[in-house]
Amino acid sequence: MVQADKVIKALRLTEKTNLQSAEIGQYTFEVFPDASKGAIKAAIEKIFEVKVTRVNVLNIKGKPSKNRKTGRATKKSDTKKAVVTLKQGDTIEVV
Repeated sequence: MVQADKVIKALRLTEKTNLQSAEIGQYTFEVFPDASKGAIKAAIEKIFEVKVTRVNVLNIKGKPSKNRKTGRATKKSDTKKAVVTLKQGDTIEVV
């Protein structure tokens, strides 16, 4: 059984993702690094009660940065996001 709170962190809302959701039914989620495509699909279907047709996953490397106070080089954390395509006619209500 998939625990949805252990897979999905948040729904990403940007201009690009809003356009994708309105036109082609794709929604972008920030997910935990150890989440698999199958777990993501099961969690989305369980939470939002929709039919998922495809899941694409992107691993995003953290960008290098500097600490303002000390000047030391640091790195932002790595993230993982999932682009989920829904069956035609299904939508997720974004509040």
